[in-house]
Amino acid sequence: MPRPVPATPSEPAPRAVRPVPDLRRVALGRHGEALARRHLEQAGLVVLDANWRGPSGELDLVAREGDVLVVVEVKTRATVLRGTPHEAVTPAKLARLLRLAEEWQQAHGVRAPEVRVDLVAVLRPRRGPSVLEHVRGLV
Repeated sequence: MPRPVPATPSEPAPRAVRPVPDLRRVALGRHGEALARRHLEQAGLVVLDANWRGPSGELDLVAREGDVLVVVEVKTRATVLRGTPHEAVTPAKLARLLRLAEEWQQAHGVRAPEVRVDLVAVLRPRRGPSVLEHVRGLV
């Protein structure tokens, strides 16, 4: 069985190929996050951070409602053929969001007396306005 030949300095090792992002999906997600942010601010929440990346992943929005730190997961869909935004928030996802809330607090030197996880579900149909639902207190 032949042994693999190590890469020489003139021959760099192959690089991992990153998938090309689907620009429509990226734009849809940004649209949903902008709507969610506007909704939260109109509802009286103070948005503290957006798209914060920590060791365990990313938080879409971090807000404050009184003394409560609110981690907001934004799920935007153009169709529900592959499931609703609500179905995308699994128990594993909720556990990761709580870990990220801890990481965010540590990174910002904050200790909130209460942490809540909310979902903002946005459905963006082909025609007509987007439909937004704010589900408070998933955790």
